[in-house]
Amino acid sequence: MLHTARRLLTGPLLVAALGAGLVVAPGAADAAGVTATVQVGGTLKVRSAPALAASSVGTLRNQQKVTLICTVTGQNVRGSLRTTTAWDRIGTGRYISHGYVKSTRVLPRCAVASPTAVPSKVKTKTSSISRYVIGTVKSGDGKVNLRAGAATSAAVTGTAGNGTKLDLTCAVTGQLVTGTVRSTSQWDRTATGKYISHAYIYSGKLPVCSGAVAPAPSVTLTPEQFIRAAVPGAQRGWREFGVPPSVTIAQAILESGWGRSGLAAVDKNYFGIKCFNGAYGKLANGCHVYNTQECTKAGTCFATSATFRTYATQSHSFRDHGNFLKVNSRYAGAFAYTKDANKFIWKVWKAGYATDPNYYTKVTGLMATWDLYQYDTWK
Repeated sequence: MLHTARRLLTGPLLVAALGAGLVVAPGAADAAGVTATVQVGGTLKVRSAPALAASSVGTLRNQQKVTLICTVTGQNVRGSLRTTTAWDRIGTGRYISHGYVKSTRVLPRCAVASPTAVPSKVKTKTSSISRYVIGTVKSGDGKVNLRAGAATSAAVTGTAGNGTKLDLTCAVTGQLVTGTVRSTSQWDRTATGKYISHAYIYSGKLPVCSGAVAPAPSVTLTPEQFIRAAVPGAQRGWREFGVPPSVTIAQAILESGWGRSGLAAVDKNYFGIKCFNGAYGKLANGCHVYNTQECTKAGTCFATSATFRTYATQSHSFRDHGNFLKVNSRYAGAFAYTKDANKFIWKVWKAGYATDPNYYTKVTGLMATWDLYQYDTWK
């Protein structure tokens, strides 16, 4: 652990240089802090709330010094130093995951603001500490895990069976989950500080947890809506890199589950393109570590973790898909068939793009079922 020092700030202190020229100074209420060092492979994003889905408000460099004010519980993150749900506040509305921070001093917990009152029509209980909403678990998948953070990678801290009543205090944005009730990235915090996916909960409306961003809406695009949204990026990918739009759209449908996967809903990554040694290219805007499964050619699958690219828009993801195929020499043979969508995806698959023995059939089946060939712009 690197040596750190705690000091009293006598005036406005520049907490960190975030991005190009962006500087943040704490308010008078945050006068005391702990100096720490960032340890990250590339750059560390500063978030507006303690979650990877929260908006980025700057970046920090490797080995950069930063003044930490206090700590809160947020989304579980596997960082370069540790896996943790702790997030460190470095200014009003600015947080970094403690998974990337070295400090010899323990940070105090951030003061919690009074919870937002829930509507009177929602059934609530009142205690001397807070108000909460009654939620009912609805699960056709067996018991639902309660977790230490708003992601399926967070530690399991308990379970709740179908019909269980839970005291819920507020909601945060986390990993997208498809459950019995809905597909959503909302996670509900219980009165005991645990988290459960709202995909398995019936309840009244919950307030947003203090210091968190509002949960994103459930993914409800119809197939027709998804395809309409996908066409512009897929056609631009064709113009720039030569990948048939019908192939791009079909692969996106198959690999993202019509945009409902956590990668697509949270990070707008529709193809599972990974970061390599911390590099994410010119079209992505960062990296996100996920627990995932890898499968061998023999069909044996095993649990692991991987770092995937994140994007600002769906179009950027689709264009990066074209770029990824174009710059990888193993797929060079496919580009002899840029105006023959079926032969193109056959060559991509045979070059080792996917180990699924039915991958080619699945992709071309989607292309035929949804008449995706109509979007191939050379016709």
